[in-house]
Amino acid sequence: MSLIINIDTATEVAHVSIAKDGVVLQQAFNANQMDHAGFLQVAVKDILNKADIDFAQIDAIAVTIGPGSYTGLRVGLASAKGLCYALNKPLITIGTLDVIAKSALISSKKNSFKTNTLLCPMIDARRMEVFTAVFDQSLQTVLSACALVLDDNSFKELLEGYHIAFFGNGSKKWKEICHYPNSIFMDIDINPFAMSQLSKEKYDNKDFSDLAYTEPMYIKEFYLNTI
Repeated sequence: MSLIINIDTATEVAHVSIAKDGVVLQQAFNANQMDHAGFLQVAVKDILNKADIDFAQIDAIAVTIGPGSYTGLRVGLASAKGLCYALNKPLITIGTLDVIAKSALISSKKNSFKTNTLLCPMIDARRMEVFTAVFDQSLQTVLSACALVLDDNSFKELLEGYHIAFFGNGSKKWKEICHYPNSIFMDIDINPFAMSQLSKEKYDNKDFSDLAYTEPMYIKEFYLNTI
């Protein structure tokens, strides 16, 4: 059995949850991106109280590591590290794009993707730039997380052989210039259940991050302008 606190402050809507064996017991959201820091600690205590769980019972702390808002990533990771240090519990880090892609898979269960459909979450990075990656439906990486300036030829090679589902708040700007018939656009909200499943998998595999040296994955240093 695992009890894991999940923290996501990487995007405009923050969420925290407490999950037992990957099932969310309590959750809280904050849509004011400027107040993620003030929201987080209060929300963690609140969901634990509502779930009647003590801090000592927690097995691990999971946090989205990036990409995303610079400030949001720092807030989330600092809080997660602080909890891990105080409770002597392991740290689990999960890519923000992985969580968004997993949310899309959960959302699409009623209308399953075709077998040759890839998943492309996008986070708005201002102007025509997005943070993005491409996954297959097993969440295996097809294109590693990168910062991409969108143009008419973005994803051209992949779209010649696959359908690609695009989603996330950065996909709106791509939809405006995309002319490929194999493109699918979806409205997807980050689902706390997606993160709880991913954190459980990492906990079961003892895939923990170093508490002292783990840093946010900003990915700007891996900047690419074409695919």
